[in-house]
Amino acid sequence: MKLTIEPLTPERWSDFETVFNARGCSVARGCWCMYYRLSGARGPEVDGIKRAQAWHARFRAVVAEGPPPGLIAYRDGAPVGWVSLGPREDFARLERSPVMKAVDEQPVWSIVCFVVPSQYRGQGVAHALLDGAIAYATQCGARVLEAYPVDQPGRARDDAMWFGAKSMYDAAGFDEVARRKPHRPVVRRIL
Repeated sequence: MKLTIEPLTPERWSDFETVFNARGCSVARGCWCMYYRLSGARGPEVDGIKRAQAWHARFRAVVAEGPPPGLIAYRDGAPVGWVSLGPREDFARLERSPVMKAVDEQPVWSIVCFVVPSQYRGQGVAHALLDGAIAYATQCGARVLEAYPVDQPGRARDDAMWFGAKSMYDAAGFDEVARRKPHRPVVRRIL
């Protein structure tokens, strides 16, 4: 599958929504890529509106403010996947996570999720997005790219794989730098 990878800009907002509204992406629609950007309570409502609607609006503001908070994959002009990445400090919840807290004081960029509609899974979309993330982070001046994949024997449920599989990161030249939970390593690639 030949894919094109592009940064999410305000002009591509509807393509981002297309990915999140696709079949198999219901978990993503509850988050709209805001969960790891925020810290603290995450009740069912925010300012009187449903959390998912509030986070949708907040993420649209993140995109409008820039810089691009992630990348969209396209096949023949159709959006087929998403990866969220940026400087670690963009993701407040990582600091509170026992699994994903900082390994050291080194500045890193973090990859926090992949979203691929069910009809495009198993076709290399996440791999292409990871390659795009490496190139994009390098272009933006990042020195280290970090991720928090799933590493378990056998196949995991698709809706639990938004971090990506460790084998995908291994193939892309990432090295494990920490493991605070049996199936959740922290991996890095020097750029």
